Amino acid sequence: MSRNLTIDAYRGFVMLLMMAEVLRLPALARQYPGNPLLDFLAFHQSHVAWEGCSLHDMIQPSFSFLVGVALPYSLASRVASGASFGKLFSHTLWRSLVLVAMGIFLRSTHSKQTNFTFEDTLTQIGLGYPFLFLLGRAKARTQWIVLAIILAGYGAAWALYPLPGQPWLAHWAKGDNLLVAFDAWFLNLFPRPEPWVIHKGGYGTLSFIPTLGTMILGLIAGQLLREQTPQRRYLELAGMLLAGGLFLHFAGIMPIVKRIWTPAWTLAAGGGCFLFLAGFRYLLEVRGWTRWAFPLVVVGMNSIAAYWIAHVLEDPIADSLRIHLGAAFASGPVVLALEWVLLYWMYRRRLFLKV
Repeated sequence: MSRNLTIDAYRGFVMLLMMAEVLRLPALARQYPGNPLLDFLAFHQSHVAWEGCSLHDMIQPSFSFLVGVALPYSLASRVASGASFGKLFSHTLWRSLVLVAMGIFLRSTHSKQTNFTFEDTLTQIGLGYPFLFLLGRAKARTQWIVLAIILAGYGAAWALYPLPGQPWLAHWAKGDNLLVAFDAWFLNLFPRPEPWVIHKGGYGTLSFIPTLGTMILGLIAGQLLREQTPQRRYLELAGMLLAGGLFLHFAGIMPIVKRIWTPAWTLAAGGGCFLFLAGFRYLLEVRGWTRWAFPLVVVGMNSIAAYWIAHVLEDPIADSLRIHLGAAFASGPVVLALEWVLLYWMYRRRLFLKV
């Protein structure tokens, strides 16, 4: 795959936002109540309770969006090397299976047995990835049509879910909704220590469907990048998507809720992703300012490793620092710096985890 600096830098930015959870800014803000700067930083390192969006809420849609952005580059490279459709699709299915398995594994690290849930970022991407691949060589018009069908169909399914006597927006409230009803059936098909009832955060399996919509938006963006489309087009699409999501939200048709990935969220977050992509592209490709992005590229070129380091190695690193050097060295900034150094060590030795 031919590397694209914009993709790697944007992906590195997203992964660093995720890894920076080790800074524990919300807990720090609680220790100094009333500090406006800490309150601002804490808000943007937390997920909103339900409706709305923080910077932290943009991590998962950006990661999903970038999967789509990278696909045209990957497909072009593999097709140029002579790979057949059958070989490409079999690799896609394998990659999908591995992503789902990794997501389940990470959700099971503190469980008594395998925790079969499918709301993890990797799992959600894995469930939708084969469909994204099939759209990878379609025309942009076809991709937009499929996106519209996905969002309209998903929105209609939520709206038609029976809630007698409840107001319209109750269909997208936490608790009794389509996502919960589906998982109460689906997740109990797997072995569990006790019956599945509900995810306390409101997340669920079916969100992979509109997440696929986010990946399709990334696919469209990736094709624009490969075609060297003028910067204006990214901003036009960002504005169109943001306007669509905000209209659905403020018109009372459906709210912008990341946890259940409403179509309004897909549009609004997609617009945000286009803005991020346009910003990185402007700085790196239009202006040619590249040196500043190196720390991000180190992370972005090894995003799967960064994901594992943040989820699996953060506590062991902190514990080792605390045991051998004392509590002062186990602080969040030191742990984050060591995580980056580990990724830099891998970068220098060309050790990249790929699926």
